[in-house]
Amino acid sequence: MSHYVIEADGGSRGNPGPAGYGAVVKDAASGQVLAEAAEAIGVTTNNVAEYRGLIAGLQAVLRVGGEGAAVAVRMDSKLVVEQMAGRWKIKNEGLRPLASEAGALVRRLRVTEWTWIPRERNKHADRLANEAMDAAAQGLRWKAGGTSDSDEPGLPPSPSPSPSQTDLLDVSSISAPARGSSDLSAPTASVAAAQQRTRAAGKKVETGTGWRPPTRVATSLLLLRHGETELSLERRFSGLGDPELTPNGLSQAEAAAVRLSREPYRPDVIVSSPLKRARQTAAAVAARTGLDVEVDDELREADFGEWEGHTFTEIQRRWPAELTAWLADPEAAPPGGESFAVAARRVQAAGERLVERYEGKTVLAVSHVTPIKMLLRLALMAPLESLYRMHLDLACLSLIEYYADGPAVVKSFNDTAHLR
Repeated sequence: MSHYVIEADGGSRGNPGPAGYGAVVKDAASGQVLAEAAEAIGVTTNNVAEYRGLIAGLQAVLRVGGEGAAVAVRMDSKLVVEQMAGRWKIKNEGLRPLASEAGALVRRLRVTEWTWIPRERNKHADRLANEAMDAAAQGLRWKAGGTSDSDEPGLPPSPSPSPSQTDLLDVSSISAPARGSSDLSAPTASVAAAQQRTRAAGKKVETGTGWRPPTRVATSLLLLRHGETELSLERRFSGLGDPELTPNGLSQAEAAAVRLSREPYRPDVIVSSPLKRARQTAAAVAARTGLDVEVDDELREADFGEWEGHTFTEIQRRWPAELTAWLADPEAAPPGGESFAVAARRVQAAGERLVERYEGKTVLAVSHVTPIKMLLRLALMAPLESLYRMHLDLACLSLIEYYADGPAVVKSFNDTAHLR
């Protein structure tokens, strides 16, 4: 049983940008607040700030409860929770010193749980982090109670971030690129890098705002929906059925291939759903780029069961109750089919596998409406219900950038410029 609860958070306004953390210690039984901590920590990333929030929370528990105190840790950072629980590897070298520091504190306590919670349930720690950042923006320091003090004579100055606290970033190196250098410091292997080079050419980077360009090359996941089939033309549900592309669908695939064979795209890897309409679309890109096509079964469309090949109107007439449930609840499945919740788990695993396997590269994934929507909503940290609020056209492109320190950024959505 836990005697204490830590809720911790951290944030960066720019990632990297001006950052801060917040942590609160509560009595596990009553919910009474026993301690608060918050600090602005200079320019760094979200994940560094989140780890700093955890460390502050652990230190506060030791002050309140002493060695061996039983504590439950709750954060809205999936990355920090999973890494500290030992379920995820720490791939970012800049986070290792922080994880080691947190681990040393954990060994002095008895941590009973590592739990991810939605941001809505982490409002207290989030508020503390924002108070600290707001205070720093005014030249003040946060103090418990939500007020701030200026740096006065006789008070120790706010500590400057150590290399580990700033994720080992040399901020000056991204503010003023070396003359004649068009690359970021990391290998230029992704769409993000190419776009950054294009923007930076002949353009002076502003300094002093706290909003800075990415410091690492991303893993770029280009998401291409397949071209037109007879079923899509007639607006029929098309899941695991295997129709071929229409002549217009083949033209759409070729148009996408022409675009993707040029800068700033030029994928390093092509991965496709096993279904014929996706493989035909992927083959068009492969012919233009000279790449092979890998097939990933987990990128297949959702299984619509008995609804396969039917129009929405036909389903509404024959399965009205089932359709109403399916539209209202991602856990509901079509008769004999697969729910969005089940599809989400396999697609998430496929996405994580691709990002890990091809870190720093540009991966083209040719797939279908449901898997592409799933990957986009995961990057946005949106609920499953958001699937009902997205629309994807045939042969459209979307782009997600995954950065080494955790964040994912949706750079484009439902882009059909190549079809015009």
